[in-house]
This record gives sequence, structure tokens and C-alpha cells, in this order.
Amino acid sequence: MRSDGVTIRRAVVEDGPQLAVIDHEAWSWAGDVMPRPAKDGEYFNERRAPEQILVAESDGLVVGYIRQVPPTPLDSNQHIRQIQGFAVLPTARGCGIGALLLDAAVEAARADGIRRVTLRVLGWNVHARRLYDRAGFSVDGVLPGEFHLDGEYVDDVLMGLSLLDRD
Repeated sequence: MRSDGVTIRRAVVEDGPQLAVIDHEAWSWAGDVMPRPAKDGEYFNERRAPEQILVAESDGLVVGYIRQVPPTPLDSNQHIRQIQGFAVLPTARGCGIGALLLDAAVEAARADGIRRVTLRVLGWNVHARRLYDRAGFSVDGVLPGEFHLDGEYVDDVLMGLSLLDRD
């Protein structure tokens, strides 16, 4: 699979079952703090809605997604979008799909007048951190040993990208 045959689009309710499969298949302690989700679980709920999500589709199959939302319901930080969900099927990794999704999310935020995009990533998730670095995100702070996962204490790395700094 190559990223040149991938379409990025807004999610629809019908994508829910495939998004649940992606969450199940892509899960690992390298990037997740919650237990592995069920393959046949409900993806959309009162906290996760299709309009928050961009999906990557290849040959009619959703192979990845990125979700961004305001970090809180407060009016005072509605100018921020936080990435709170990002996964690519393991069989589709290494093809540039993650970069396409991240770029699309940043451009969607910019089009909505958002000033900054933030995210949290586990310190030991070097692949994701490299992707964010290449996209222009920088480390805003580190919460040392914030999570105890798979027998180890892991840092929570806070990263951000100012949309005012880019053309």
C-alpha cells in the first residue's frame, strides 16, 4: 500500500465498526494508556462523534484515523485543538498514512481558525514522537513517570504546534 492512493475525508457513522477494528488492531502499550479495546465494540458515543475525526481510506477500506477536539469545554481555550486519538492499521504503517492524517488535521484546524494544535504522547513512543517532530510539533513539557504501563513508569510528553508560525 502506498499513500498516493489514500483519500482523507471526514468520518461518517458507518465508519464506526472499522474504526473499532483499527483501535483493536493498532493497540499496544507503546502508545496507549487504556486497556485494549474490543474489536467489535462501539466506536462512536457521546464523547466521540464523526465530525471530530478524519479517516484515511484506501481501496474502500478505512486504514487510519485522527481525532481532534477542543481540550476542554471552556470558552477560553476553544482556539486550541487537541489530538485525542490517532491510529493506523499495522498492515498500512510505513506508507506515509500517519503523516497524511496529521497534515490533514493541522490544515483542518487552520481552516477552522484554530491557533494551536496540541497532543500528548508517551515518552517511549519514539515512532510517534519522530512523526510529530517532522510535522513541526515541539515539546511543551514532560510529566515524568505519569503512567505505570506494562511494568514500567512512562513519561507523558506534551507537544504543540502553533499555527501562527506557519504560512
